[in-house]
Amino acid sequence: MRIVALDGYTLNPGDISWAPIEELGELVVHPRTPSDKIIERAAGAHVVLTNKVPLDMSALQALPGLRFVSVLATGYDKVDVAAAGVLGIPVSNVPGYGTDSVAQHVFALLLELCRRTALHDHRIRAGAWTQSPDWCFWDSTQEELTGKTMGIVGFGNTGRRVGRIANALGMNVIAYAPRSRFDPDYRPFEHVGLDELFTSADVVSLHCPLTPETEGLVDARRLASMRPGSYLINTARGPLLDERAVAEALDSGRLAGAGLDVLSQEPPAADNPLLSAKNCLITPHLAWASRTARRTLMDSTAANIRSFIEGTPVNVVNAAHLRTKG
Repeated sequence: MRIVALDGYTLNPGDISWAPIEELGELVVHPRTPSDKIIERAAGAHVVLTNKVPLDMSALQALPGLRFVSVLATGYDKVDVAAAGVLGIPVSNVPGYGTDSVAQHVFALLLELCRRTALHDHRIRAGAWTQSPDWCFWDSTQEELTGKTMGIVGFGNTGRRVGRIANALGMNVIAYAPRSRFDPDYRPFEHVGLDELFTSADVVSLHCPLTPETEGLVDARRLASMRPGSYLINTARGPLLDERAVAEALDSGRLAGAGLDVLSQEPPAADNPLLSAKNCLITPHLAWASRTARRTLMDSTAANIRSFIEGTPVNVVNAAHLRTKG
């Protein structure tokens, strides 16, 4: 069994082990693969691992020996899953591996916006505390989360984990999910409509998928409906935001701050308005990437491959398109 990883660096830059997958066959790991090298590097592979390297119909057709694709992520939009299904190639993803990592990153962003710890550390090292006439100082308003309302858009595993952390911090939690069920996981959370969530929350955190219906979800109208001085957190997908409208809301003071781990274009173009917007924290799509989460992702990918080898593939995302490959 020949296994080829097309972009293995982000999963494992050297601080975890490939051993769980190496035990399953001959593993070749390419740290990164440019588009003109995809077919060459995947040639002869029975299993291909990809995170962000695209596998479209033309690439899949050029790989007659390919039997299985395992995506090194939960999202699988970089693979033409319908085409893979027609060709008889099951595609699996890894759901849920980064739930805790992403949820904790939400609060890393939010707490930094509210308390500006990095700013004050920098000011101290620049001599501001030594020069202060008072025994303490602050250069930004210090906000508490207790008593504020957290609005969560998308209430799957990560959204629910964010809700539990928010509740533990003394926040009220309201949530929107279009196909939600009133089950025990909602208590003590309140399920509300989308417009009500934006008008009622002090913090809006996005955890919904990117679909034609959700693209541009946070637009000028919704931003105008938010409470003055509220916060926006996005660890889901960049195109959920109208980025220019968000930048304008930050610069006008309508939003007190935004914490973003994703952008519409990654890396961002130099003219992205969020790069110069006030009180905007941006991290490079790393919310998922704790070492614990990456180890889980490695182990789960190995389990996906093992299940395929045993004839019972799991986490298959293209079952509706799948045809038996002769």
